[in-house]
Amino acid sequence: MIEKHRSRLHSVIDQDGAAILDLDRGRLSTLNIVGAYIWQALERGEPPETIIATLAKETGEDTLVVERDVHEFLDTLKRNHLLPR
Repeated sequence: MIEKHRSRLHSVIDQDGAAILDLDRGRLSTLNIVGAYIWQALERGEPPETIIATLAKETGEDTLVVERDVHEFLDTLKRNHLLPR
C-alpha cells in the first residue's frame, strides 16, 4: 500500500503510463503501462500476491516470471523512495 501521508506523492495516470511527483524530494518518476497498473493496484491497497495473480492471468505470462518482475519493480520503487522499505 502506498503511504501518501509519509511524503507528498502525486500521480497522473493515462493510457501511456504514469508520472509520479514526489514533492518532498522534488523528483518526477515515470512508469510504463504495466508500472502504472501496479501503481494503481497499490493505491487501491492490493497486496503484491493479488497484483501478480491478476497480471499473470491477464497477460498469460508464467506466474513465476510475473512474480520476479513485480518484486523487482517494487524494489525499484523502494530505492526511489516511492514505497516504504
